[in-house]
Amino acid sequence: MDTLITTATLSRRKRNTVLATAAVLATLSLTAWAINRAVSPSVDAGDVSIATVRVGSIANTINASGIVIPVHEELVSSPIQTRVAKVHAKLGQQVQAGELLLELDNRTLLLAIDALKEQLAQQENRIVALTLEMEQKRKQLTSAIELLQLDLEATRVRLVRYQTLRKAGGASAEDLLTAELNVKRNEIQLRQTHEQLADNKLVTNSNIEGARLQKNILQKQMQEQQQLLAQTQVRAPFAGMLTWLLADEGASVATGQLVAKVSELNNYKVEASLSDFHARALNAGQKVLVEQGNVKLNGEVQTVLPEIQNGTVKLLVTLAEPHHAMLRNKLRVEVNIVTEQKQNALLADNGPAFNGRGPQDIFVVRDGVARKTTLNIGASDGKAVEILSGVRAGDHLITSDTSRYKDRDSVRVAQ
Repeated sequence: MDTLITTATLSRRKRNTVLATAAVLATLSLTAWAINRAVSPSVDAGDVSIATVRVGSIANTINASGIVIPVHEELVSSPIQTRVAKVHAKLGQQVQAGELLLELDNRTLLLAIDALKEQLAQQENRIVALTLEMEQKRKQLTSAIELLQLDLEATRVRLVRYQTLRKAGGASAEDLLTAELNVKRNEIQLRQTHEQLADNKLVTNSNIEGARLQKNILQKQMQEQQQLLAQTQVRAPFAGMLTWLLADEGASVATGQLVAKVSELNNYKVEASLSDFHARALNAGQKVLVEQGNVKLNGEVQTVLPEIQNGTVKLLVTLAEPHHAMLRNKLRVEVNIVTEQKQNALLADNGPAFNGRGPQDIFVVRDGVARKTTLNIGASDGKAVEILSGVRAGDHLITSDTSRYKDRDSVRVAQ
């Protein structure tokens, strides 16, 4: 016969069923969690760089490598092919303007100057000789002209007498014709002598001018040789530091070869080099931030050099503090050229996850999960990047390298 089930028994059975069901659900949840842990990758928060999106100002910059150079630097070269005779200075020492640095062998110049002096003396003697010759010929021709003038007067008087006698019948026509011809002959001789005097003066003056011109040429050559002679005494062009010197006595030197370099002390600028890919974005007047360690100096692009060599463009940067104590000749610095300035922009610290401008997939961390999100990246100053869209202030981004998760849409971030 059927036995009546008590209320206690029913309650116990119901409780056992609930407990069994809960155990099954817990087991299923634990299994799902374990499977998820095994399948879905995770990353330790301490192993990645996470940046917080913030609002701030950013300057879009182009990074370049730079080297500190003196504002004023002068190269001293050899005026002739010679050798180093004597060295008076040492590399790295401070020198005063006009201080003797080294001497070059000047014997060839001294010989050339002596030869020019002899040629100048010859031209001076030639000018004197031509002047005396012209004066002598002038005197001779002047005397001849005076005699011809007397002969002409005599023949004219004789012609008048024959003309009178002819009218009276006391002279023949032949005598009259002879007298007339004598007058004409003397007139021609007198005219020719005057012309000879003028021609002689022109020719002699031309010869004298030629000799004077040759003398002037020799004098200029003399001045050039004397200037070269003075340059063999190599002196400091201004007060500064001797940053290069050919200090080997007896060493051969070619014409135009560098023998010394003097740089101005404590007054510097920067020569920057970068890829010609950025050449179109560079202009004179752009702001520049020069960094060396913890020191930052403001500057401005002075000149963008027009020549591109081996895919590299160079520019010169003037500094707001060219006398800063940190600056040293040939010191290498980091140069950041500002091409754009923005205010109230969304910013995040820069990192390997960012690659230039434009849309990029970046992991955004929310509730312990980093989800791949397409962000539009704008300007960058090397330390921070501008985010145009895709996040809001306060969001967290993974900025370190996430290339190993490029095929994942999300990654758990373990605290």
